[in-house]
Amino acid sequence: MILTRRAIMQIGAGAAVAAGLTPFMASAKKYDDALAEFTGGAEVIDGEIELTTPEIAENGNTVPVSVAAPGAAMIAIFADGNPEAEVAVFTFGPLAGSQAASTRIRLAQTQNVIAVAQMGDGSFRRVAREVKVTIGGCGG
Repeated sequence: MILTRRAIMQIGAGAAVAAGLTPFMASAKKYDDALAEFTGGAEVIDGEIELTTPEIAENGNTVPVSVAAPGAAMIAIFADGNPEAEVAVFTFGPLAGSQAASTRIRLAQTQNVIAVAQMGDGSFRRVAREVKVTIGGCGG
């Protein structure tokens, strides 16, 4: 039996699928799972966070996001419609001048951007904003 390059590629792809090693299975994390991992299953209360996003993003590749939560120890940003829901986590030490961060994120489609802050007392606060994306940033 002569193994061709094509046959070797097919055997390798089949073995990867059988072993569950496809990249999508290994890395995709939905919002609910990512939120539960960040909060440890604790109750999340709405409010007391400032989240600034554009209402409409013409280009999903670079969507500006700013978040501030005075008294927060950590702030996480999630995008519930992205293949990987957890976008960023910011940690603030006791010497931080303010508990605020700004960044640009990639959005695949119109979806909610959600900020969750772990406050200094261990409680969690959340705020969400819908961002309408005209051209998706994840190949869409």
